[in-house]
Amino acid sequence: MTEKTITTAHYKLYPSPRNAHSEIFTHQVFVPYPYTLIDLPYFNFQGKATLYAACRLSDMKMGQLVTLELADDVAKFKARFVPD
Repeated sequence: MTEKTITTAHYKLYPSPRNAHSEIFTHQVFVPYPYTLIDLPYFNFQGKATLYAACRLSDMKMGQLVTLELADDVAKFKARFVPD
């Protein structure tokens, strides 16, 4: 089974099959930890969120991209996210 990839101006994205939404939201946080487990429900975001495996095109760095509907959720993610 092949996954659909999405290329934006800054990233090549590989959607997580666990995403409840298929959108790329305005607020984005790139984390350079491709193997860290990120459990989106743990963060209790007020808005919608999606997770993608990502390749940052500017330097070809692999990681993950969390996209968030609300700016307040960005601060919540940054405060609570701890890489393995």
